[in-house]
Amino acid sequence: MNRIFPEGFLWGVATSAFQLEGSPHADWATWDERVGNNPGITNHYALYKEDLKLLKEIGVTAYRFSLEWSRIQPREDTWDEQAIAHYQDIVDILRDYGIEPMVTLHHFSHPRWFIERYPWHKAASREKFLRYAEMMASTIKGVRSWVTFNEPYVILLGGYLEGCMPPGLKDVRRSLLALKNIFTCHGKAYDIIHAYVPDAMVSVAHNMSVFAPWKKWNPLDRLLTKTAKYFYNHSLIDAFRTGTFIIKFPFSRAVEIDVPIKDKLDFFGVNYYTRIHLRFNPLKKMGVELRHLDLGGYGLTDMGWEIHPGGLEKVLRYASRLKKPLIITENGIATHDSQEKMKYMKRHIDVVEKSLRSGLDVQGYFYWTLIDNYEWLQGLDVRFGLYRVDFTTLKRIPTNAAAYYSYLIQSRSKL
Repeated sequence: MNRIFPEGFLWGVATSAFQLEGSPHADWATWDERVGNNPGITNHYALYKEDLKLLKEIGVTAYRFSLEWSRIQPREDTWDEQAIAHYQDIVDILRDYGIEPMVTLHHFSHPRWFIERYPWHKAASREKFLRYAEMMASTIKGVRSWVTFNEPYVILLGGYLEGCMPPGLKDVRRSLLALKNIFTCHGKAYDIIHAYVPDAMVSVAHNMSVFAPWKKWNPLDRLLTKTAKYFYNHSLIDAFRTGTFIIKFPFSRAVEIDVPIKDKLDFFGVNYYTRIHLRFNPLKKMGVELRHLDLGGYGLTDMGWEIHPGGLEKVLRYASRLKKPLIITENGIATHDSQEKMKYMKRHIDVVEKSLRSGLDVQGYFYWTLIDNYEWLQGLDVRFGLYRVDFTTLKRIPTNAAAYYSYLIQSRSKL
């Protein structure tokens, strides 16, 4: 009898180093004053051994976490051997627990020296990042699964178009230079990792959303939706198939950017959270107004995002064009209500099961996230964690969702 969830399916949780532990050497340490007021965030850097025990409690088979580059290379000419040993210890503990590590090299934060001297629109950024990537691939032992960049389009939108993330620019031309440099780094890092880890599985984690017109009858809303869907979801996937990014916006010529990433994937990571409705509004930036509408009746999260489980199958189906194994590298809900967290989790895992039954090659699901953390630009009260953090005492408190995820892993693994 064929199993629905394949042998070796990765049941995991995902985290990001800076969001758990901060870093005095990171650009984000001074970017958001809320981090400055709470620099250690959850104190995970000191409490990591206790936090990793929570993974055993849940019964996950995989754990996605990131390396905090700014701790590892706090100055351009300095490698912190103690920080490298710290992350190696995490890998070793996971291996002892029988949990597969998945390491993310870049999850939004940078060393301050990098973002000040070599931001992504400068060609020198490539050399600096690839030096770091090679140091990690050659030094960290016991890791087969690697993510080079988490949500590279979010880096570009936040850092180069909205200006809400470092380096804080609003410059289309430089955003295109940054795109070329980031993805050139992925292509070269792919080769570097494979040189040191021949059987490595390497990808990016691509944030994908479902887009829909605010008013279906409005041709401008429909045009915006088509444009957003292609740019945000599909252009990256097509670039991995062809080696060329095609950036298309209404009423303007397409921009083509060649990058050395054709087939430089061993799996494809999908981060999925929500559906977004779009409306043409000439009073808004670029004529676009975004809204989360609760049309499905599942409600909105504490971030104001629509809960839309069915969209997960849509984005997985498009990503399947890559003909690579698919792994859901993030999926989760911001809510103080543990029951809502449980319902969100079940509905999305039901969609994973449906996708597997329909023949999609899905090989893993990572819930975001293990414990409450710092949510970029939102502070500490956005509760994604399976374990609640009391930010006064730093105590980890299990939510009912932690035990429920454990139940889902055990029950679905038998299917």
